[in-house]
Amino acid sequence: MNPMPIPARIRQHAADDPSPTRIRCNVAAAGMSEIASSQNIAARIVTAHASEAVRAELRAIIEKTPEWQLCGEAATGAEAVDLTVGLRPDIVVADLAIPGMNGLELTRQIRQALPGTEVLVFTTQAAEDLTRDILSAGARGYLLKSEIAEELGPAIDALSHHRPYLTCNATRLLLEAYLKDTADANPATRPLRILTAREREILQLLAEGRSNDAISTLLLISVKTVETHRAAIMKKLGLGSLAELVRYAIRNGVIDSA
Repeated sequence: MNPMPIPARIRQHAADDPSPTRIRCNVAAAGMSEIASSQNIAARIVTAHASEAVRAELRAIIEKTPEWQLCGEAATGAEAVDLTVGLRPDIVVADLAIPGMNGLELTRQIRQALPGTEVLVFTTQAAEDLTRDILSAGARGYLLKSEIAEELGPAIDALSHHRPYLTCNATRLLLEAYLKDTADANPATRPLRILTAREREILQLLAEGRSNDAISTLLLISVKTVETHRAAIMKKLGLGSLAELVRYAIRNGVIDSA
């Protein structure tokens, strides 16, 4: 039997190792799901985080279980979506604050394109509204970054059987968010869900230090449109300056403080 041809895009990613923002693919894992089944693979996984060190930590945990197969790694949100659509993994493990596209929008796009793919999101900081927003976006698993070493394995196992997974801490936050009065009198504490998907995307890019011109080029929209979205974000969140916007983004886990 002739071996299955490897798509050019996957061959390129597998052969090259160009930069910190590379995409890493395991070519052996890039076949169709029936091949994975014949190899007793219970879950094919893509990970997404800007840091190579964190991706290595995730890789080490995943590779401890023979039934799990790491088929790809991405360093940006756009790479993660592209890689996921191309490889059709069972599970995506993603950082909420991944550069270029917030984890909420990443989750929405993946769940819309591949409803059968489960998404596990992890964050540096815990927040009541953030927990609810992550689950509302379609993620079925939620961890804190500090919980990865102990909780990632059980979380992947649960998601591989299409069962949701929340740690005790995440469950507590979700309950508190449910009980909390969402009509907070202080506009600066309003949750991210009052923003549109495009506004959340621009909020993250602004908080990352991108200029209006840079955002315009990245999102293929006019500078005037960026300025309009920026004004809407500031008004909805009750923010008066870019510094306040950055502090809001850090406090709500949109970007990391480091």
